Amino acid sequence: MSAGVAPRRSAVSEFFEQEGARAGVITVVSTVAFFGVAIVAVVSSPNWPRVRDQFFSWDDFVDAFPSVIDGFWLNVQLFFWSMLLIPVVALIVAVMRSLRGPAFTPIRLLSVIYTDVFRGIPLILLILLLGFGVPALQIQGLPTSSTVWGLIALTLSYSAYTAEIYRSGIDAVPESQRSSARSLGLTQFQSLRFAILPQAVRNVVPALMNTVVSLQKDVALISVLGVRDATREAQIITSRTFNYTPFLAATVLFLAVSIPLTRYVDWYTSRDRSERSQAGV
Repeated sequence: MSAGVAPRRSAVSEFFEQEGARAGVITVVSTVAFFGVAIVAVVSSPNWPRVRDQFFSWDDFVDAFPSVIDGFWLNVQLFFWSMLLIPVVALIVAVMRSLRGPAFTPIRLLSVIYTDVFRGIPLILLILLLGFGVPALQIQGLPTSSTVWGLIALTLSYSAYTAEIYRSGIDAVPESQRSSARSLGLTQFQSLRFAILPQAVRNVVPALMNTVVSLQKDVALISVLGVRDATREAQIITSRTFNYTPFLAATVLFLAVSIPLTRYVDWYTSRDRSERSQAGV
């Protein structure tokens, strides 16, 4: 009986192996054909030589790259400091909005106003308003650096979005967890700290990491203040040479960071989903 089952199982596995190999061949052929046709269509277009010289000049790329990479270091610094400030500010705002009881109504209202205002203002407008407006007031004790106010604008805007991500994680924690913590004699703040927040943060880590990818690109918006980051350096060189290849150099640098970061986020999200599935969560 078992001898009859073995050949059937072997035939089934061979069938699936053949189908998998066939699917792989079809995938490779269709991908190569698609991109091949696209490349041929672009290269054979009448204006391709002019576009190539304007956007893909190797000599201009080499000449612009040192200045652009110096500016990109500022983008990296802004990204680093934003990543330190945003989670802290966002968590404070989310906790403020999660407090219960009539005594905390003003605090909840303040957090709602914060998230509504800074989520409603386009980031580039917020950067312009703070970067040009606040230094123009010449208030003693306030920084006048455009870079600092660009960083503050990034922090305020992204903290509003991140606070809502935190709040969704807090709301996803069963109400019984809060009730159990309070029944043990914990205060409202202690319940949040020891029972609610650890679970909430774990629930929203994948969403937070997607925000990190978006932030890494949006730090380039600070160039509108005249700050000499990678984008601004490329713009300065372009205005001098009338060639757009420096923007390609800046693009390559941003992709060198964003693509590995995106792949890591996808891997982490997949792993988290697999772990939750195995745990039955």
